[in-house]
Amino acid sequence: MAPEQTIAVRNDLAEGVVVVCPCGDVDMSRSPDLRVALRAVHEKRPMKLVVDLEQVGYMDSSGLATLVEAMRTAKGNKTSMVLCTMNDKVRAIFEIARLHQFFTIVDSLDDAIAV
Repeated sequence: MAPEQTIAVRNDLAEGVVVVCPCGDVDMSRSPDLRVALRAVHEKRPMKLVVDLEQVGYMDSSGLATLVEAMRTAKGNKTSMVLCTMNDKVRAIFEIARLHQFFTIVDSLDDAIAV
């Protein structure tokens, strides 16, 4: 499946904010698409990058690694990065890996834009 079919990128919610919305499981087969989308967003150097995980049912370690890479790039670019709308299953993976301490995670897209 092509990246544009599995990941939506929105620039229309607030000035300087880009929202990346992956859809489906983010695993070994899908995390490369997410990586490509996040790198393309980073090239534009937005003020804020929001990753909306509402449509993600499951994420494995490759998905976590992709988001860690994106966070490091964001910090280097002075871009604020926020994750939002995780389901309990995905949130548990972040907590087990203790990544919830590394990322800014909020419950809603509105909260992510406001942070």
